[in-house]
Amino acid sequence: MTLTLPALGPTRKLKVPTGAERKLANGLTVIAVRRPSVPLVELRLWVPFGQAPLARGVLLSQTMLSGTGTMSNLDIAAELQKVGGGLTAGADPDRLMISGNGLVTGLDRILELLAEVLTDAAYPADEVANERERMVDHIQVAKSQPAHLAREALLRRMYGKHPYAVQTPEPEQVRAVRPGQLRTLHGERVHPSGAVLVIVGDLNPDRALDAAEATLGGWKGAGPALELPAAPPLTPGPLLLVDRPESVQSSLRIALPAVPRTHPDHAPLHLANLIFGGYFSSRWVENIREDKGYTYGPHSVIEHGVAGSALIVAADVATEVTGPALLETSYELGRLASLPPKEEELEQARQYALGTLQLGMSTQAGLAALASVYAGFGLRLDFLAEHSARLARATLEEVAEAAAKYLAPARAVTVVLGDAERIAGPLGALTQVETAAQPS
Repeated sequence: MTLTLPALGPTRKLKVPTGAERKLANGLTVIAVRRPSVPLVELRLWVPFGQAPLARGVLLSQTMLSGTGTMSNLDIAAELQKVGGGLTAGADPDRLMISGNGLVTGLDRILELLAEVLTDAAYPADEVANERERMVDHIQVAKSQPAHLAREALLRRMYGKHPYAVQTPEPEQVRAVRPGQLRTLHGERVHPSGAVLVIVGDLNPDRALDAAEATLGGWKGAGPALELPAAPPLTPGPLLLVDRPESVQSSLRIALPAVPRTHPDHAPLHLANLIFGGYFSSRWVENIREDKGYTYGPHSVIEHGVAGSALIVAADVATEVTGPALLETSYELGRLASLPPKEEELEQARQYALGTLQLGMSTQAGLAALASVYAGFGLRLDFLAEHSARLARATLEEVAEAAAKYLAPARAVTVVLGDAERIAGPLGALTQVETAAQPS
């Protein structure tokens, strides 16, 4: 018996929830969005953090909730628990991000605790010491993982001396950080000016803005945010082979040029990437996973940073098929860059892209994450509707043009981490190879 799949349904217009926005006198922008699904609230605070010293910035994010002048970390945790809430923090080269959630009835208390941390974080010596050792252990474990090492090598090859080139500090850099340095960095860089707080939940947006202003209006700080320089353009060259002796797998990483979300080519490139390798039904996944069995989870994704965007292609393959896997990857990139996709391929990718947008907005946490990321790039939720419309109307010709412009193998920066003794020959038969030792 043969089953026939039903035809794809009509494209539905994306409905974006409305909200309210207010810029406080201290420079903090607050965005509140009502999502009446469950009686919870999600918070995301984006603080520009470009060019913060890496080890200090990461350790600051992991210890700023460790206590204030009047509260210990246990006190903070207990107060959050009373309202079913939590706060976490993290940092990357673009931002310091503080995330929170809890019962919507506890919003005022969560904001009060957030304000307490922002204005009076103490960075207690014992808590900093404990977190410092935990972070060193985490970094040392990460540096034993092939995926991490391959990512590090690719970033260095892509970005050179740009801050994006290194996103994990060295253990000795972390060990050198002292609590006083964290307090100084907090005072210098954790400012309301340019920061954006997003609040999403079953709430009255204007009431949420009032609560944020009442609690965070006293957050002060002077000094301009240090903007990152633009990321350098990708410079194709020899394949970089990072030697990992006796490795049973090779980590294949490729970077290709991409454009910001607001660029006219972004929607067509988004669709072209999906057709190539951006989801399970893509050509590349069908080729090297389903047909050849070279790998389990190949994927490609457009990564956006404040300073620039790039399309990243990643797969981990058995050592003996490293050369063939690279050959098939280049083949699929070249095929899409030189021949237009089929209409049914485009429509399938389009439906996936539009459905993913809908799914990303379906929960309070997902909506808060989207709103915060977009706000960090100077956009608002209404851009989601614009992006959805661009995806819906992108033509086959536009997608083919984007593929030709951005996915051509000749534009790729390629890094392979693996056993050079076994794979240098097969790779050298395909392209010029430059070998480097694995970082210690």
